[in-house]
Amino acid sequence: MARFLIVEARFYDHLNDMLIAGARAVLKAAGHKAEVVTVPGALEIPAAISLADATGDYDGYVAIGVVIRGETYHFEIVAGESARGIMALTMDGIAIGNGILTVENEEQALERADAARKDKGGEAARAAIALHELKERFGG
Repeated sequence: MARFLIVEARFYDHLNDMLIAGARAVLKAAGHKAEVVTVPGALEIPAAISLADATGDYDGYVAIGVVIRGETYHFEIVAGESARGIMALTMDGIAIGNGILTVENEEQALERADAARKDKGGEAARAAIALHELKERFGG
């Protein structure tokens, strides 16, 4: 059994709740433990993962959040930089499943967040588990 930390950028409560439920269900079904920590926004997710990983308390992470395009360039910054930060941590050997949705509108987010539809929270948890297993296999 591994310990996973779900790091969520809580902005759209109803969407986050669906993503977290999907992630928790997958982690539980695989026999793993999960905790949740909340950060202000998607840009803070990589920092929170880095801080948590320094403790050695967790085997992997699931990043959860929703970024919906608005009228300004801010969407591109948040979407790109949060993904870049997560990828940098992954390249350093941290097992992270990226479940940050970057969408045009709420309907696209609902389609992806709902466990009965695309279940991106569950998909991110499966990715985190797969990377954790690879890390174990390669002696990490």
